[in-house]
Amino acid sequence: MTAVKAPLAAAALALGDDALVLSHRLGEWAGHAPVLEEEVALANIALDLLGQARTLLSLVGDEDELAYLREERAFRNAQLVEQPNGDFARTIARQLYFSVYQHLLYEQLAAAGGPVAPLAGKAVKEVAYHRDHAEHWTLRLGDGTQESHARMQSGLDALWRFTGELFEPVEGLPVDWSALREAWLSAVTGVVERATLTLPSGPQSGAWTAGAGRQGIHTEPFGRMLAEMQHLHRSHPGASW
Repeated sequence: MTAVKAPLAAAALALGDDALVLSHRLGEWAGHAPVLEEEVALANIALDLLGQARTLLSLVGDEDELAYLREERAFRNAQLVEQPNGDFARTIARQLYFSVYQHLLYEQLAAAGGPVAPLAGKAVKEVAYHRDHAEHWTLRLGDGTQESHARMQSGLDALWRFTGELFEPVEGLPVDWSALREAWLSAVTGVVERATLTLPSGPQSGAWTAGAGRQGIHTEPFGRMLAEMQHLHRSHPGASW
């Protein structure tokens, strides 16, 4: 596939890197999920995201080179998706924040037309399942036992500060970012309140801090994750399997 020019390339990198990095994080649950059903569910979500990443990155260049040979500062994913899994509740908190955002984003992109619309139109159906899965578990954990409630609340609190970056405009995407943010906040608040949980609030808490992952500045865990993800390819350059 012929690589596209900026600004579409910048948009494809941002969305593709989000999907690629979160896919890898979810893949880390293989063999460690709390129940067999979740082993399958998380793997399926990871594969959906990997498929999105392949399509998006192939718009920019060679998908394998982009995934395995770029340095850390060349990745344009939001910092939220690179955060470690933590316990199951923290993974679900990350999924809730991101899948609601991605679902609403792809709905806008599918309706707007343009080069990304076909991908968005297909992906929005997959992401609707990702969102439903995250919402289901947020409700189940939040309104469950005292222990599950505390863990779910801890996950929401810890990851909230990474959500602001999701609504920083990305060049090349025809999105109403303000409307997206309001719709996301309304949807997430509704689920969290139904789960008898709360969202952090107030600028004094630093809760809505926008990160700089879109500019290639990442958090410490990302470097370790990237080294693991790229190790095999870099150890055997040019190998075929």
